Amino acid sequence: MMKVGVIGGGQLGRMLALAGTPLGMEFSFLDPAPDACAAPVGNHLCAAYDAKAELEQLAKSMDVVTFEFENVPSEVVAYLAQHVPVFPNAESLRVARDRLNEKNMFRELDIPVTGFANIESQQQLDEAVAQLGLPAILKTRTLGYDGKGQKVLRTAEDVAGAHAELGAVPCLLEAFVAFSGEVSVIAVRGRSGEIACYPLTHNTHQDGILVLSVASDQHPQQALAEDYARRVLEKLDYVGALGFEFFEVEGGLMANEIAPRVHNSGHWTTEGAECSQFENHLRAIAGLPLGSTARVGHSAMLNCIGRMPSNQQVMPLADTHVHNYGKAEKPGRKVGHINLRSQNAEQLQQAITAVQSLLKSL
Repeated sequence: MMKVGVIGGGQLGRMLALAGTPLGMEFSFLDPAPDACAAPVGNHLCAAYDAKAELEQLAKSMDVVTFEFENVPSEVVAYLAQHVPVFPNAESLRVARDRLNEKNMFRELDIPVTGFANIESQQQLDEAVAQLGLPAILKTRTLGYDGKGQKVLRTAEDVAGAHAELGAVPCLLEAFVAFSGEVSVIAVRGRSGEIACYPLTHNTHQDGILVLSVASDQHPQQALAEDYARRVLEKLDYVGALGFEFFEVEGGLMANEIAPRVHNSGHWTTEGAECSQFENHLRAIAGLPLGSTARVGHSAMLNCIGRMPSNQQVMPLADTHVHNYGKAEKPGRKVGHINLRSQNAEQLQQAITAVQSLLKSL
């Protein structure tokens, strides 16, 4: 029985355990939240991420350790790595959790990226806006997700005081990108260097939060996305699943950001691929052969934000698969998702429309 430690006990950790339990894996989660939603599917160590006693427990008792979100201090991963295999590695976390490190890596790897500038004062912001122009978006370099920690700058009034508005912490200013769509690829790299990629996924966001992902059917930029992902995976000596978000631009793809973990836009793979992103992440970190990333049918995923419909409401709808995280309902919070798998594209669109209508009615 392989023992897997997970830093973080949210829905991603929960879904990792649900994928790994049939493989004979046992899970322990380090998470400070008493109501961590992964707790029912493993051993919950309720403590801070840098709690010495609990980290020592993971170091001594686990066969391998991973993490489910990038706001974990990289020092924690570096400490654990001295005692137990940890994947992805601390360097991957260090790069991915800081937008400036991330953007500099993209440039180094010749992956297209929008204009950007490091911002550590209002004066630097004023100078950068003069250079990059408006509109632009100001983001905290760390800890931002689901639209948090950022502000769109459209006018001089928006710029005034914006650095203080985001907490006067290190920020990144990014020039706006003229894009036709947003897509992402889930790429997985094993301990041996083996790489597998899922079909590109079309993503729709609302208020900075992902609401819909649709797996593509032979996207014309699939090979390009896989090439960019491979460059990052090999540069970081990465092991595990990685989410890579792109803007669709004229002539190709422009990098947005990476997530060093299983990713929301890959949730459709649970029912929609031969081997889910969750199982493949576990295969990778455990040193097992990677599974097939081939699509099964036509698939999509819709996030349930704030409220979760009842099983009685969802299950009568065609092609639906419910994933309830067991979280307390709260505005803006991801409390579950609904996967769709249909026989053809027309049937899938009908299913998407039906679930969207249901979610809007809650």
